[in-house]
Amino acid sequence: MRRRLAYSEAATPEGDDSKAGATLSVSELTRRIKNLLETSLGTLSVVGEISGLKASPSGHVYFSLKDREALIDAVVWRSAAQRIKTFPRDGEKVTVRGKLAVYEPRGRYQLIVTSFETAGKGDLWQMFEALKEKLASEGLFDPARKKPLPANPAVLGIVTSPGAAALRDILKIVRRRSPGLKTVIAPCRVQGQEAAEEVARAINSLERWGGADIILVSRGGGSMEDLWTFNTETVARAIAAAVTPVVSAVGHQTDFTIADFVADVRAATPSEAAEMIAPDQEGMLLVLARGVTSLRRALTGLLREKRLELAGLTQAAVFRKPLEMFMPHWQRLDDVFSRYAENSRRRLEGASNRLELARLRLQGLSPYGVLSRGYAVVTDPAGHSLTEAGKLKAGDQLKVVLYQGRLGVEVKKVEPSPAPLKPTKS
Repeated sequence: MRRRLAYSEAATPEGDDSKAGATLSVSELTRRIKNLLETSLGTLSVVGEISGLKASPSGHVYFSLKDREALIDAVVWRSAAQRIKTFPRDGEKVTVRGKLAVYEPRGRYQLIVTSFETAGKGDLWQMFEALKEKLASEGLFDPARKKPLPANPAVLGIVTSPGAAALRDILKIVRRRSPGLKTVIAPCRVQGQEAAEEVARAINSLERWGGADIILVSRGGGSMEDLWTFNTETVARAIAAAVTPVVSAVGHQTDFTIADFVADVRAATPSEAAEMIAPDQEGMLLVLARGVTSLRRALTGLLREKRLELAGLTQAAVFRKPLEMFMPHWQRLDDVFSRYAENSRRRLEGASNRLELARLRLQGLSPYGVLSRGYAVVTDPAGHSLTEAGKLKAGDQLKVVLYQGRLGVEVKKVEPSPAPLKPTKS
């Protein structure tokens, strides 16, 4: 049943001819509201904090402008966006100029912005910068404390909302790339007042369990307010305290959170995190298969080469007549033995001749050799050899040693010689 709205005369714009109590369609009411707002306010200057700034493929730029108590949607049409060199970031405080307009299909009013002026950092941005500076001073962002991710994890722990589209994307990629990688989901809210405590508890529960090789903290994109859970000190310290390597994948490529700085690895999107964590098993198997093929081809070629080499060796003379290779050595050995025997014989003959000459000389010097030629050795009773007759007197008893036998004699007469007898030349 069509809903009917009462339009009172009090709400009738000035100059409107409608009668009090007239029934309007939703389109008519929206159009009158649009005319009222757009014509009565004119060009406005509004100060607020940028939130959820997003450029569409058409070139238009959409965002929200907010303060502590209210929020209004805003849009910069492509024609105006082309004249703006640099757009503010989420969290920045700006003063915008534009007109108020009503988007009839949704019945929502919004600012049509034509220019920006920076008015300083917004409240959220200042809180973000303050916490970032505090944690950095404590060393929580230090690259030295960051842990590497295992190359082939067996279990992936995921901290996110069970109904999130980001989770479906993660699981889809994991199943495609690594069917054997198990996933364990630690469910939690990722937005709202209690979300930070739930995310921290989810991380701690996976840590206590201890079965995950990697913890992935993730959620899809959104405004700075939407992602604020991951800019809290509670979540940051839970990530920093984790022994298990933590990957942060919060928002889109341009979104940065405190969780990204504290985590061991930051992924630009949840899908990129899944691609990073899950090894491409199909690709690995393909590489392995190619490696096996290359190895088999190489071994086959090497075996063929060695077979040809072995066939050539078997035709060599050393294999056909192995004893022939020793014959030259045997001959050289015989020559060596012959030369050694001849040298030994000659040396032995020389030694024998020298020995015989020495024997003859020794025999010539021996007193027994002299005695054999008719000479005798005369000694006194004390056994002293006598060489002078003048030392004897008649009656002395002497001993005479002959070549064969001995004589005892008595001196009858002494005829001393005036001088020693000299040997005569023969």
